[in-house]
Amino acid sequence: MVTTGEQIEEILEPELPIIDPHHHLWEWTPALVATLPPPVHPFEKVFRRSTRYLLDELLADLRTGHNIRATVFVQCGAMYRADAAPAFKPVGETEFVNGIAAMTASGTYGDIRVAAGIVGHVDLTLGAVVSEVLEAHIRVGADRFRGIRHSASYDEDPKVLGPLARTPAGLYESKSFREGYAQLSKYDLSFDAWLLEPQLPELIALVSRFPQVPVILDHVGTPLGIARYEGKRDERFATWRDNIRKLAELPNVCVKLGGLAMPFCNFPSFMQSPPAPSTQLAREWKPFVETCIDAFGVNRCMFESNFPVDKGSCTYPVLWNALKIIVREYSGAEKGALFSETAKRVYRLNVR
Repeated sequence: MVTTGEQIEEILEPELPIIDPHHHLWEWTPALVATLPPPVHPFEKVFRRSTRYLLDELLADLRTGHNIRATVFVQCGAMYRADAAPAFKPVGETEFVNGIAAMTASGTYGDIRVAAGIVGHVDLTLGAVVSEVLEAHIRVGADRFRGIRHSASYDEDPKVLGPLARTPAGLYESKSFREGYAQLSKYDLSFDAWLLEPQLPELIALVSRFPQVPVILDHVGTPLGIARYEGKRDERFATWRDNIRKLAELPNVCVKLGGLAMPFCNFPSFMQSPPAPSTQLAREWKPFVETCIDAFGVNRCMFESNFPVDKGSCTYPVLWNALKIIVREYSGAEKGALFSETAKRVYRLNVR
């Protein structure tokens, strides 16, 4: 049983094995946090709730009642190497996470395997040096490094992304990016794509040009309901759905079902007081989740937590309860694919 705010929820299907294929680890020191301006954008408000999210905080979430067997870490700009050349700074993040993965692989912390797969970052616009950085990631990530994420999230209204508005328009369409992207297949690496719903055609064009690179769409393509999109999320649903169906026609693409608790989607549950129960979250998220499953099939879909970012709407156990409610009528095999088997196959995880 888990208590969240004024709510008490029983853990649903507690024996169902889960691999969480998308979470982060980071720490902002108190001294650094003290220098930040007051939070204005909703993302900044959520971030202030979790300035430290390392192994202790993650394990506390993983042990709240669901049967989490393993996780995949996804890049977030943590622990970059201070003294490295700019292109190689992100290698520090992989090195840091691989150390945490080794801690849980020892069995000292129980049988959950944190960061059994690692997705790092490389600036794919850098040209020939991209291959050298990829090889550095592979060296320090050992047998856990699985791919990279280079986010293209952009909107002409900077209020949509707030502090994350730092990527130029048309990144996935640029010649320099595509030259770097083409190198991923040489190293058998996958690509995690984070972009916003209006940008989905850019990803479709990229994947069509490079069908040999396995691609994972993060956060169902990030539907928008914030800033200039406020009140328009439902109005734009059909456009999002049509692009999801086009993307699903490309067999090398999978999709992560989650991230809907982020401020960019701006569902009523975001920062609701008291916190929304899992039944409300399930109602809000279901149209997006089911559309993706219908388009991609369960063997190309995987549920994700996106923690600690999604703390703005719910706790970790309530999030998984909500996802279980959405697919409560699915078969055991279908649930197995959505909650663990797709993630295990796509990220090539060596876990039980």
